[in-house]
Amino acid sequence: MTDEGVRCMLMRGGTSKGAYFLAGDLPADPGERDDLLLRVLGSPDPRQIDGIGGAHPLTSKVAVVSASADPSADVDYLFLQVAVDEPVVSARQNCGNILAGVGPFAVERGLVEPGGDRTDVRIRLVNTGGFATASFPTPGGRVDYRGGTAISGVPGTAAAVVLGFEDTAGSATGGLLPTGRVLDVIDGVEVTCVDNGMPVVVAAAEDLGITGYEPHEELARDAALLDRVQSLRLQAGKLMGLGDVSAASVPKTTLVAPPRDGGVLCTRTFIPVRPHAAIGVLGAISVVTAALLPGGVPGRHARLPGGGRFDVEHPTVGGRFDVEHPTVGGRFDVEHPTGHLEVEVELDLSTDPPTAVRAANVRTARKLFDGTVYPREGNP
Repeated sequence: MTDEGVRCMLMRGGTSKGAYFLAGDLPADPGERDDLLLRVLGSPDPRQIDGIGGAHPLTSKVAVVSASADPSADVDYLFLQVAVDEPVVSARQNCGNILAGVGPFAVERGLVEPGGDRTDVRIRLVNTGGFATASFPTPGGRVDYRGGTAISGVPGTAAAVVLGFEDTAGSATGGLLPTGRVLDVIDGVEVTCVDNGMPVVVAAAEDLGITGYEPHEELARDAALLDRVQSLRLQAGKLMGLGDVSAASVPKTTLVAPPRDGGVLCTRTFIPVRPHAAIGVLGAISVVTAALLPGGVPGRHARLPGGGRFDVEHPTVGGRFDVEHPTVGGRFDVEHPTGHLEVEVELDLSTDPPTAVRAANVRTARKLFDGTVYPREGNP
């Protein structure tokens, strides 16, 4: 296979970059597939110098796409996070940024026929069993990546890819509130553990001795902070039913502070310990979900429409909601180190536990390269 190479498309999806493959172009055996992908990306090596990875978790990602085994979906999408400096490939999470490129890739590879000026592709998220629908422009029957939509963390503009998510709650843990509580205490720090598309541990930045406004490069140099973040997520992983997460990329940890640029929250996210230059799509949805839950950690710092007040007691979250309007949510602007990310989240607080009604956002994607990738011969 090394001599022949492997068909591959390199794409930017949202604020991530990854290698997109048809499932049939990779080995069927997961172990053989993962070994190949490590060699394709150039891991383990902090520079990924002998592969196409970008030496960062955000640019060391893989999408495996195929015609869906589910008759209600068009394609299946398996996301794989390839570690940079370890020989590890993880399928324990989704990636909403790489998802932005799946629909266009499916049309490019002939898995889906274009549907006029815009095409909708229903995607089964193999990692968690959820579904998403991607809508993007296809004038003249071809994917058009050009457009006027800008997203923070990506230079220039491109065509909008609208992503609507289904069945996001409990993506990896089986429940919106994996610990059964809206508030837990770990290492003396109050946290809210939420899984609405991505398992996330949310804590107040001030409780870990930072402001929450530091550049991500500065946070990366704070060894004591990173140790505390790792301790939080290792213990939270067990509380969330994920077991030993020492070698896993989830749960993510997000530290929150009051917004200072017109958003609802300011965030600093770690993946899993390395500071994120932005925030992931599904991670942002989970953080906003936590902010909407009365009694949750981020609610103390969030500036929600209407002040985030509710009128009637809720048995699980310990807060109050209006029985006439039990659904709360809308469009929320989440601040992160390099800009903003807008997500739409709706929750029904009349159920116990609360129900995730809707989640969506707008991303962009662009085809960077299409051809053949040649993996190195073997791991060092």
